[in-house]
Amino acid sequence: MRDLFLGLDCSTQSLTALLINFSSGKVISQYSINFDEDLPNYKTQKGVILLEDITVTHSYPLMWVEALELLFEKMKNNEIPLYEIKAISGSGQQHGTVYLNNKFRKVLKTLDFKKSLVSQLESTFSRHTSPIWMDSSTTNQCDEIREKLGGLKSTIKLLGSNTNERFSGPQIRKFYQENLNGYNQTSIIHLVSSFMASILLGKNASIDHGDGAGMNLMNIKSKIWDDRALDATAPNLKEKLPLLTNPYSIIGKLSSYFVAKFGFNPDTDLIVWSGDNPNSLVGVGLIEKGKVAISLGTSDTYFGYLQDLYLDFKGEGHVFGAPTGDYMSLICYKNGSLARERIKDQFNLNWVKFSKILNKTPPGNNGKLMLPYFFPEIVPQVLEPMVHRFGFDENDIEGNIRGIIEAQFLSMRLHSNWIGEKPKEIYTTGGASVNEEILQILANIFNTKVRMFEVTDSAAFGAAFRAAKSYYDSEDEIKSWNEIIDKFINIQKSIVIEPDKKHIELYDDMLELYGKYEEFILRNGENPKLARLEFIKKYF
Repeated sequence: MRDLFLGLDCSTQSLTALLINFSSGKVISQYSINFDEDLPNYKTQKGVILLEDITVTHSYPLMWVEALELLFEKMKNNEIPLYEIKAISGSGQQHGTVYLNNKFRKVLKTLDFKKSLVSQLESTFSRHTSPIWMDSSTTNQCDEIREKLGGLKSTIKLLGSNTNERFSGPQIRKFYQENLNGYNQTSIIHLVSSFMASILLGKNASIDHGDGAGMNLMNIKSKIWDDRALDATAPNLKEKLPLLTNPYSIIGKLSSYFVAKFGFNPDTDLIVWSGDNPNSLVGVGLIEKGKVAISLGTSDTYFGYLQDLYLDFKGEGHVFGAPTGDYMSLICYKNGSLARERIKDQFNLNWVKFSKILNKTPPGNNGKLMLPYFFPEIVPQVLEPMVHRFGFDENDIEGNIRGIIEAQFLSMRLHSNWIGEKPKEIYTTGGASVNEEILQILANIFNTKVRMFEVTDSAAFGAAFRAAKSYYDSEDEIKSWNEIIDKFINIQKSIVIEPDKKHIELYDDMLELYGKYEEFILRNGENPKLARLEFIKKYF
């Protein structure tokens, strides 16, 4: 038998399966279920429920369950060798919470393979929708928890992050405050990752330290639930949470439901799932200092491996546990691909035409700047959507196209200074990472070489790597992370985009100007109009 390992990724818009053969270092197959297209009965848009209140963003956990079954059916029908899979792990969009009643445990234990998962699980939810990472409706709860923990610095020192609207703790507190009956009927609160792992396991699964750190509930140093944070969030919360565990833990064997229905091997190991960001960390090969990755997906994230614990006391960045057992830094932007798509669609373009126009525009955009908050933003915190253009209007096609890309990368460079290390190299992943014109601007703004890989599904890849690592370690065939990653990520075959050195000074000046416009708009700073005119005079 071959050594096959399966990585799953339950993201905002889709559920993806990536099957690797460790023996050959090859990807065997890759399948995906798009929630909007393949499960139209849920009527989601880009994987989320459309609501009148734009600060509230939820999805359907039952939709993820149906997608899982549909995904395995597709793999079985295509004669994928499911029986040969030795271990499975997975990735879930971080922070999303799933609320389940006391039926959940019993139903999981007694699943009937002759019936669908949806029909058996639909009665097990104490809340039928899940708030996800795009939700920004919990500002009051964030303030309340932070105050109870002694303020900003105390909160960050304790939890690794400031209280954040999308984090699980404030979301749980809001549910407790607004629906006490529903909270009391909740037997267990899972993350997306531990919920999906529980379905596969046939019982309640643990939460790993990487995903646990994104909840505002786990002590970042001891990696256990913090009683002060729990008490500040909701009563009796500890008894409603899964156990925490190391990111390399084997949590059991695959449920007999999947063995009987799809032909999996009953000896298939299940490794604890983690969040999409920790999985992406190893999925792009970040296991040493000096390298960071930028994921250009539904959200844009800037993240890197940390051997030592750094904390951002401004409260914009986060620290999570890493699959290696160390730490990772992360900055998250809501206005990622959704903002880029807003500009593309506004001018009725496809990505090829978008890139051609982008390539024609000059670095520095003739002094045109944008603050692109098409949606509520996380970094910097912007609760009400607003788009500001300086030196151009919404009908300027070239100004808007370069404006959105430069704004996103200038913001990343500006708000990543707290990490303390300038990256020597940037790895890219996510859908937009295949666009060389976009990546050239990234390289120029950071004055750092950018590495572009063939595989863009880094979260699913990272989950597959984690499955392989834990399996081999348990079999006393211990393999280093380098050995696991080098088998699949060929650094030599990656495309390297070098920064254009003649733009160093321009982007240093533009970064300073961008920061001044953030101060002007968000913190009532001085209008930098004269500074922008000086910038134009100097470079154009």
